[in-house]
Amino acid sequence: MRPRQEIVATFSTFAKLENDKFSKWLTDVRLRRRMENCLQNSPDTEHWAEDGVAEYFWSLYWYKLWRLNSQLSNLAKQHLSAYLQETCYWAAGKILARFTINQYGLADYFQMGIAEVEKILEGYNPEKNSSLKTYASMAFPSRLKDILRQGKEADVCTNWGLLRKVSKKLVLEALDNAGLSPTQILQYRLAWTCFRVLYLQSQPDGEQKQPEPNGQLWAAVANLYNSERHSQLNPPGSECSPEVIEERLTKTAIYLRTYLYPSVASINIYNQEEDTSQEFEIKDPLSESLIGQIIAQEEAEERKNKLSQINEVLESAFRQLETQSQTIFELYYQGGMTQQQIIQELKISQPTVSRRLLKGRDLLLAALLNWSRQTENISVNANQIKDMSAALEEWLKINYAQSGFRVESI
Repeated sequence: MRPRQEIVATFSTFAKLENDKFSKWLTDVRLRRRMENCLQNSPDTEHWAEDGVAEYFWSLYWYKLWRLNSQLSNLAKQHLSAYLQETCYWAAGKILARFTINQYGLADYFQMGIAEVEKILEGYNPEKNSSLKTYASMAFPSRLKDILRQGKEADVCTNWGLLRKVSKKLVLEALDNAGLSPTQILQYRLAWTCFRVLYLQSQPDGEQKQPEPNGQLWAAVANLYNSERHSQLNPPGSECSPEVIEERLTKTAIYLRTYLYPSVASINIYNQEEDTSQEFEIKDPLSESLIGQIIAQEEAEERKNKLSQINEVLESAFRQLETQSQTIFELYYQGGMTQQQIIQELKISQPTVSRRLLKGRDLLLAALLNWSRQTENISVNANQIKDMSAALEEWLKINYAQSGFRVESI
């Protein structure tokens, strides 16, 4: 049984890193107190923990509160950030091992990853992913790679080359991230649009390297801006000189670099707020009672039942595979061997290994699709097949890798 204290810690503690290594867990007193309040109002949680549901329940509970975009969204995000600390730590370690960039260490990657928690939550879909942690374990490395790729591109560009290459969406995000007012954002965006149009026109045919903007170009950009501001801005604002336009675009380039490749503060600087001035009971904003928790519990139980049925379906289908296919699956997923290692272990050809894996997956997927048609009474389309195929691979990597099925004869 998972004790209450462990559930509380899971959603209220944060990792402290020293010398680029994990040092200890730091408890946020506010989050701990609020989790304890939640557990007191939900005494059955320890019973759920016997079946391994408690962690999933609370992650889904806080995720749904965050999705509601209510006054409790920020609180929910903090709990989920604590919940994903360990997942982000291992993702940072993988990126560090794969990408050798001298100026970044494990703590840097960890902090860059945690800063992306909101984007991780935006991409998570409980209907398609078995758990938030499973999804985050794949999403964190992807986000970190995107940050590295964007940063590398930003580093090699001049200010003007960077402004030429980025999208309007990215410019708006960078300006908003810099803290500019809505009026300033519109003014800077219009200056960037005018610059980009005229800067591209100034490039000689066939020349790859962008020329440095000159006084003539800045004057043309200022004229276009002053002309367009009447129809594009409300209020249109005052006229801008070429010098002001150049200054705004230089700042825009700086904001973009900061946004694409943020400087990383030390992870060791931890501000632990006691927040002893307020005490309040955590309640679902949809209700003055614990109805929200009950609904979430029922959804968790329903999902647990479906996962149990899927496990039975796949176990049954797995036993129908040929003995050699079962052995290959065991070595590949449970033993973590590569195909080349399996070839050496079983003394069989590479086409045989690939064919057995492919055919085995197809048979398991067919069993899963057939179960879905019978139990859900739906006709499966191409997108659903794609989703189920991804879910099957996830199931093989997680469920089977952890326990597997006992192969009687090898």
